[in-house]
Amino acid sequence: MVLALAKEIEMRKKELPIKDIVETIYFGGGTPSVLTIDDIQFLIDSVYKHYKVVENPEITLEANPDDLSDEKIIELANSPINRLSIGIQSFFEDDLQVMNRAHNSAEAKRCLEVATQYFDNISLDLIYGMPNMSNEKWLQNIETALSFNIPHISSYALTVEPKTALDKMIKVGTVPKLDDDLAQQHFHILIDKLQENGFVHYELSNFGKPDYFSKNNTAYWLGKKYIGIGPSAHSYNGVSRSWNVANNSLYLKEITENKLPSETETLSKTDQYNEYIMTGLRTIWGVSLKKIEKEFGDKYLNYLQKQAEKYISDQLLEVEDAILKTTKKGKFLSDGIASDLFLLNLE
Repeated sequence: MVLALAKEIEMRKKELPIKDIVETIYFGGGTPSVLTIDDIQFLIDSVYKHYKVVENPEITLEANPDDLSDEKIIELANSPINRLSIGIQSFFEDDLQVMNRAHNSAEAKRCLEVATQYFDNISLDLIYGMPNMSNEKWLQNIETALSFNIPHISSYALTVEPKTALDKMIKVGTVPKLDDDLAQQHFHILIDKLQENGFVHYELSNFGKPDYFSKNNTAYWLGKKYIGIGPSAHSYNGVSRSWNVANNSLYLKEITENKLPSETETLSKTDQYNEYIMTGLRTIWGVSLKKIEKEFGDKYLNYLQKQAEKYISDQLLEVEDAILKTTKKGKFLSDGIASDLFLLNLE
């Protein structure tokens, strides 16, 4: 698999024009921390061999606490990896059991104690909207995260996937159904507490101290190009998106035969407009009305302004310096609002 990943990196180098420079390398999806340090180094070397890379790229590795032994953290600190994204999810044992996580609360804390000694740039994930989680308990989770002086936190509302252990527990009644009102309360507690502690809420699910925004995440939300390597990986170049086959065996077979195992979809003008609305409304940078007018034309601008009127009246959206943004009240609802601003009739 590692050799196949390196081969795909080489096969796709022509997709990036000479003027484009790689700014971030992100090991994510699945559990990339199972890779050895030699594997990680080999893949990073493959990127450097075939692409131009900025002088100090952000190189992130996603990992779970149970993967990060003291030895592994020290090894990673001696590698080119300069940012860790750690899937903590919760510091409470009962939450971790409901989510069927492999680590426990003690491992989560121990992992952060060691990681913060070797890495300056760390992000952790927290889940809110857990069944039976009081506001006080959620606040404790946030305060525990803050006690480690972590400069970046990503936080997501709990969702229930079909046929999971949580789905079954809810159906048999051992765990209560998810409560949207509770999730919204948790979201606003999170915003207030992190802003009190110097974090900027730069994207719906992402909070960073100044200079610690994820460059990888920011590039995605600002519509920059990216190449996804490996099974199920997605790529985007501004006018089309592609995705690799999800099956590992098929992926390996195609790469061995010098074929790219991917499908491509060309985005229409309307698709590109909808994409910009969706990503822009999730961020502090918002949606530029001037950009809409320049790149999409008056028809799109007029439609957007008309659709946005009711949300502006309800104080869920606001316009400042020709930038359309969600208000604090509207942030939690930004995905739903964005979908109502989409243009559905393709040109």
